[in-house]
Amino acid sequence: MTLPLLAYAPSSQNQRVEGYEVPGDEHSRIFTLDKTSSPTDVDVLDMDALISAAYRQIFHEQQMLKSNRQILLESQLRGGLISVKDFVRGLATSDAFRTWNYEVNNNYRFVELCVQRLLGRQVYDDKETLAWSIVLATKGVEGLVDALMGSEEYTTNFGEGTVPYQRRRVLPQHAQGDLPFERMPRYAHDHLTQLESLGYDFSADRRLAQSDWMETPDAVRKVAGAITAGLAIFLSLVAIATIFSWFGWISL
Repeated sequence: MTLPLLAYAPSSQNQRVEGYEVPGDEHSRIFTLDKTSSPTDVDVLDMDALISAAYRQIFHEQQMLKSNRQILLESQLRGGLISVKDFVRGLATSDAFRTWNYEVNNNYRFVELCVQRLLGRQVYDDKETLAWSIVLATKGVEGLVDALMGSEEYTTNFGEGTVPYQRRRVLPQHAQGDLPFERMPRYAHDHLTQLESLGYDFSADRRLAQSDWMETPDAVRKVAGAITAGLAIFLSLVAIATIFSWFGWISL
């Protein structure tokens, strides 16, 4: 039996307020395909920019690696076989996204990342985090992604042809906007604690100890010293012999 989504109340956030200002350079750039046209009619450069924006939104800059590219999904999008929404869903359910984000976080942290990257906002409160984490626990990663992208909120703001983006990060007449999601840490504090328990030291005053493989063995140092001394003696004898040959004392 599938558990229903727990009810949670929205809190006061910028994206819940309708904006009428003219977007400037500080606003999030929107990458979208015209619903009335075919993806095959879009300029190649515009399609490349849209695909890059989708990767940046889902994986962020730190994870935009060549090994994370989904070539098949890109080809299907360029050929008009899938929509932008399907492409984003494919990225969010890929093995690469699972490896880099799900397997290194707990369910609560992973829910926060998915809400940020798929709905373009921060979670409202702990109740919403708990509600979506139950979906994750019962339906898995694909079930969570499908639930978020199948919600009315996603359909209203992004539809079938728009890459998700951070909504209303900057408000007019505000000197400072919200922190971009790209600057949010990918790991939660519990993962840092786990790494420290394995012996990693992330303290600011740590000293980098020289590894054993960087230390030269005693036998190698002795051989190297003997070779260096032998070369020095040989060069000294050559120099002396050269000087004697100048005076005609010996013939080289």
